[in-house]
Amino acid sequence: MSAEPKDAPKNSVVRSAHRDDARALSELLATLGYPSSPAEVGRRISACLASSDSAVFVAESAQRPVGLLSFHCIPLFHANGLLGRITSLVVAPDFRQRGVGRLLVAAAEEFAGAHGCIKVEVTSGDHRLDAHAFYERLGYKTDCRRFIKPCSNPLSNSMP
Repeated sequence: MSAEPKDAPKNSVVRSAHRDDARALSELLATLGYPSSPAEVGRRISACLASSDSAVFVAESAQRPVGLLSFHCIPLFHANGLLGRITSLVVAPDFRQRGVGRLLVAAAEEFAGAHGCIKVEVTSGDHRLDAHAFYERLGYKTDCRRFIKPCSNPLSNSMP
């Protein structure tokens, strides 16, 4: 494992995504093994922008997107409040271990608090050991087991 994260690049900023980010965010997602066309990513950005309970944050350094985080607030039935869920987090390989992920998670946690979330969750593939260590350093704990079953007849391209 590499050394503790360095400070984020001094010119790093976190902002909301816009549709013009689609190509760069598509490339970032591909680095984690989630290929999506810029058109698909653009549609997802638009859907999140249209929802007050969703956000896509972009970390920029020297006007270049170097990280992204998508976040959704989900109403809970069994408790008062919302569950905040990080659904994707990726940092460009040459910007990892430099505090960019920490900036993105902080933006998500601020959004969560402002929207009434009582907790934030994130899932991470079993093979992503570095990501697990990152989340643990930020105070996230393993809490439950997740079971997944694909839908038998999903609508293809159901996103607007």
